[in-house]
Amino acid sequence: MKKLLALVLAVVMLVSMAAIASADELTSLNTYETQGRELETWNIHYSQAAADLNVLCNLFDGLLTNDNHGNLKLNAAKSYESPDGGKTWVFTLNEGMTWFDKDGEVQADVKASDWATGLEWVLNYAKNDSYNASMPMEMIVGAAEYYEYTKTLTDSEGADAVKALTTEGKFDELVGIDVDDEAGTITYHLVDALPYFPSVATYNCLYPLSAELIEQVGVDGYRDITWEDMWYNGAYVISYFENLNQKVLTKSPNYWNDANVKRFDTVTIKMVESVANAYQLYKAGELDHVSLDQATLQAIYSESADAEYKPYLVEARPTKYSYQMHLVYSKNKEDGTPDENWNLAVANENFRKSLYYGLDLTNYLARTNAINPLSCENYCYTGNGVAFTSDGTDYTVLVRNELGLDYDRTTYNRYDAEKAAQYKAAAIEELTAKGVTFPVEMDYYISGSSTVAAETAKVLSDIFSLCLGDDYVKLNTKTYISSLANEVRKPRLASFYINGWGADFADPVNFLGQETYNDSAAYYSNAYSNINDATDADLIAAYQEFTDLVVAAKAITDDMDARYAAFAKAEACFINHALAIPCSYEVAWELTKINNFSKVYSMYGMQAYRYVDWETSTEAYTTEQMEANAAAYAAE
Repeated sequence: MKKLLALVLAVVMLVSMAAIASADELTSLNTYETQGRELETWNIHYSQAAADLNVLCNLFDGLLTNDNHGNLKLNAAKSYESPDGGKTWVFTLNEGMTWFDKDGEVQADVKASDWATGLEWVLNYAKNDSYNASMPMEMIVGAAEYYEYTKTLTDSEGADAVKALTTEGKFDELVGIDVDDEAGTITYHLVDALPYFPSVATYNCLYPLSAELIEQVGVDGYRDITWEDMWYNGAYVISYFENLNQKVLTKSPNYWNDANVKRFDTVTIKMVESVANAYQLYKAGELDHVSLDQATLQAIYSESADAEYKPYLVEARPTKYSYQMHLVYSKNKEDGTPDENWNLAVANENFRKSLYYGLDLTNYLARTNAINPLSCENYCYTGNGVAFTSDGTDYTVLVRNELGLDYDRTTYNRYDAEKAAQYKAAAIEELTAKGVTFPVEMDYYISGSSTVAAETAKVLSDIFSLCLGDDYVKLNTKTYISSLANEVRKPRLASFYINGWGADFADPVNFLGQETYNDSAAYYSNAYSNINDATDADLIAAYQEFTDLVVAAKAITDDMDARYAAFAKAEACFINHALAIPCSYEVAWELTKINNFSKVYSMYGMQAYRYVDWETSTEAYTTEQMEANAAAYAAE
């Protein structure tokens, strides 16, 4: 039987590959992003947003990258090693790398010292605020001390004085990085043995920066650098950019690794109002792939419209982003005064648990994947595929075991109407005694220009109403014009956000470290939940319990299985207190001329959008062809 199955598989693969071989490969790529995901900064050291990094990862080469299986792969570094079991890491650079401008004109050589310049920029509070500082601060000797030095100096001496700092002086004295331009080596000295540190070398906190560029444009000039003024050292340069319209990446003419990397002549990223608009462009032959929204997917699948595309439906690979319902613990009303009714309600654990157990999000998941919505179900905070135990067990399995959740794709696993009713009753009793009025109003913001977001919000509103009752909570869908950060997040107007986080390196701390209490480097604690401004003692105690568990887990560096087990307990604590509510993964369906299994694939870092070494076809892949690609990939 096994031989027969193998023979059938081989025949299917041969037929599929023959069909693909009859089509040429794409020489240029036409892709898209929705306008809500327009790039906000060209400064690769400053950004923590996927919308930026998905572009910038093509313009700059870091030390390492990933291959299509997620394995670490050499990039700017030609080798790396640890002579002492993970406490010291030495990276040796390739020869012949250069910095060049958008026209490909060489500006300077890439040197080992550029990595020290980049790290100084990241750790310098006056230059980079706190963006991307948490990882090097936690890992590299003296990095936290240098960051605190610049932060204190900013307050006492002023930002301009701190901006003038370079790698000479205090940085060189404190920070555990040694560079040798002649030998082309970069040596990092870590606070402890960290076997996962090379995965950090794929991320922008350890990216190079030319001191000569800073001399040319100035510190403020680099902070606000444009595509026209910056220097590149990667596979592509930007040859055209129009905000909210399109950007064109052109193959770098002086790329150091040209002989070993397959690239497109150009990659055109068109900004569209919605996925529905992208679908129209795909049908018109203007795009080479498109993800399908719920209505379009259902129409094709049921053959009620565009049935000719049904044989080409492909389920995409999951993205690295783990989406959560991020609750806000210090919210304001639109007049700027505290929203006491919401702040009291969300601080109550029974209220939060009524949301956790009471919302069946199946219909919400169907907005991403109408054919197989439960493939998008998310049980944990940390994303799948980020870390594995010594026997190959995914870390998230440890978390699910701590939570007592089975891996079940037939029902929405977490939903428990009986438990939700109990928590709801307890919350009403406790909150009424504190003066909270019902229904508790929950303000949820979407882009005012997005019809898809409005339709999805309606589905979410119906779920709240059906599962929890209009007498208990009321979901108010509100809109912003152009910037969620400036119009909603900074004035603290939302009750919650549904937002995704992707790991920057291969360890759970990259997720859980964003939520710790009273930590200036914890992104979600400071930028979203505002937990550090909460006053409820029980809420703070829950966050402190979680934070203490994270700190304890971080301290375990000599036994990775023990480390992951400790992190799983911390994550289960966070979820059991319903401090944030796991929501979804992105597993969409699409039409595509790209072999998804040839692309860089990693569940951490920022390398997945590198437009290099892709297998493509001038004709769309059929369902069967992509299944054959998947089988061949699994056999590699």
